[in-house]
Amino acid sequence: MNKILLPIFLFILTPVLLLAQNDPGWKAGAADIDITPDYPVRLSGYGSRTTEHEKVARRLHANALTLQWKEDAPAAIVNVDNCGVPATVRAEVLKRLAASGKTIADERFALHSTHTHCAPMLKGVLPFLFGSDLPADQQERVERYTEELTAKIVQVVSTALDQMQPARLDWSIGKAYFAFNRRLKTDNGFQNAQNYSGLTDRAVPVLRVKSADGKKLIAMHASYACHCTTLSINEIHGDWAGLAHDEMELRFPGSVFLIAIGCGADQNPYPRREVRFAVDHAVSMAKEIVRLINGPMQPVAGPLNCAQGEVMLPFDKLPTKEEWQTKAADSNKHTSYHAKKHLEMLERGEKIPPALPYMVQVWHYGDDLLTINLPGEVVVDYSLRFKREFDPARTWVNGYTNDVPCYIPSQRVWEEGGYEAAGAMIYYGRPTRFASGIENIIAGEVKKLVPQEFSARRVQPSQPPVAGQIKK
Repeated sequence: MNKILLPIFLFILTPVLLLAQNDPGWKAGAADIDITPDYPVRLSGYGSRTTEHEKVARRLHANALTLQWKEDAPAAIVNVDNCGVPATVRAEVLKRLAASGKTIADERFALHSTHTHCAPMLKGVLPFLFGSDLPADQQERVERYTEELTAKIVQVVSTALDQMQPARLDWSIGKAYFAFNRRLKTDNGFQNAQNYSGLTDRAVPVLRVKSADGKKLIAMHASYACHCTTLSINEIHGDWAGLAHDEMELRFPGSVFLIAIGCGADQNPYPRREVRFAVDHAVSMAKEIVRLINGPMQPVAGPLNCAQGEVMLPFDKLPTKEEWQTKAADSNKHTSYHAKKHLEMLERGEKIPPALPYMVQVWHYGDDLLTINLPGEVVVDYSLRFKREFDPARTWVNGYTNDVPCYIPSQRVWEEGGYEAAGAMIYYGRPTRFASGIENIIAGEVKKLVPQEFSARRVQPSQPPVAGQIKK
């Protein structure tokens, strides 16, 4: 009797295994939308530019990748060519998606900014950048573009949700070499210059999304810890990240490419200041991604678990009213403007906030991949720290995600001082630098959200698994 049942059992099992291989459990959709303004608008990132943009040198894009594991709720990864998309825009996008019947939970929505300094200013980001109020007509166009971008992000996410299909996910990590630490110690403090011996994060994590049968490349998602500041022209341009996007979609027609920025707040692309260098950086990035996606990659299984938490990052001692008044008389227009705006708050009876709300987001794809999303211009110490504390072979850390409220220095950078530690806060409209200790506040919240499983290194098998074995 056993001799009869065994062949029947194998006959039934084989189609089941084949069905499982053809249905990896994922659904995915992707979409791309042009977000280039067709009217003049002030660009963000550099306070030295005093007019609206001169021309469109390269078009800007927003991209969306939507993912769903089996019957779980969908998640969305969005990438925008902009210096920084604020939390207010993100919240409005989620509100409008819900109103349209396409709800995505807050913790399941990751919005990445490429941080190009050649994209339009948005309402609420770097509001004190120019050291003066914008003329009324220029401010109107900034607000107009902010609204148009909000609507287009809703549209691109909605389109990606409509295009969901069975899919399989894989990922791998490569390297790129054009980013260098930009904090060079001199006798006069830290200078913004190439520091060959400074800390860097060379990792280029890449997620590949293909159709369930493996024949169609749906999307690619990558990131790199480097400022998107090759260029300082007063022209619309996506810089190296935007050019990498164009290069990948040119090489793989019909697919969508998303590129985020890692913890690159103290990292610059070198060489820089010429378009040809931005092209070189983009091509080197594209070549590395092509190498990865054409080679063996690690399969990514679900479920996709998403969590987030909010902490308060305290500011250092706030200036007194008298100190604000002294600063308001300063000859430096940025110092004076910053102080006058805070004095206006006090005169209106408003309280100057003593801390910054800060949202930490953690996603993990089964036990195969951990992604940590941090708002703001996050310095490289954070990604290096989290890769030490968690399994570096499965950990991917992004900055500039879900909001860009200011620079986020590590304890080391805070103690060293300089632009990333304190000086840049004035352009973001923050009252002063952070208090000591914010790194551990952020790291503590991340640790609460990361599953214990990722705190241990995964042991790779010395031999490939035998056919038919199930990997646990």
